[in-house]
Amino acid sequence: MNIAIFPGTFNPIHQAHIKMAEFALQHYGFDKIIFIPSYIPPHKNIDKDLARHRLNMVKIAVSQNPGFEISDIEYKSEGKSYSLFTVKKIIEKYNIQNRLNFIIGTDAFEKIESWYKADELKKLVHFIVFSRDITLTPKQGVDYELAPMEFIDISSTQIRNDHAGGTIDKVKEYINQNDLYN
Repeated sequence: MNIAIFPGTFNPIHQAHIKMAEFALQHYGFDKIIFIPSYIPPHKNIDKDLARHRLNMVKIAVSQNPGFEISDIEYKSEGKSYSLFTVKKIIEKYNIQNRLNFIIGTDAFEKIESWYKADELKKLVHFIVFSRDITLTPKQGVDYELAPMEFIDISSTQIRNDHAGGTIDKVKEYINQNDLYN
């Protein structure tokens, strides 16, 4: 099975995330994209009480596409969400023989050297980087490619701070019903 994982904070998930995953399905011919919301992202200061809501919002957002799946692997860990541990578990679960495809945005990719046991992680994955129209710093020992998708200017920070557009309607309903980001 040809899969890609799409780990992230998803605080909240928005249309750019969905469009990236749809693009990856079509452009790279993946059988499925597995969204993996983090429980406690190691590089971000985030309220862990939001973890359940972020997981629920991703469930809502991906439910309409049969090529999308959600994994609660990091949520169930109830600790810091280190990509290395997640990747190893996914490789074992799906019996991946080559590098695991890993969808990532430019911002996170630029910080890859600071990730937990980055050198070990780099040996296990092929990064598919979705660019924010900035020049990437070349990375030593990293197997990656830039996804040839046009940049979509939506950010979770904007949505949280300004209640800007870009969220999926049912996710927006969930945010309002649960009084999130006020």
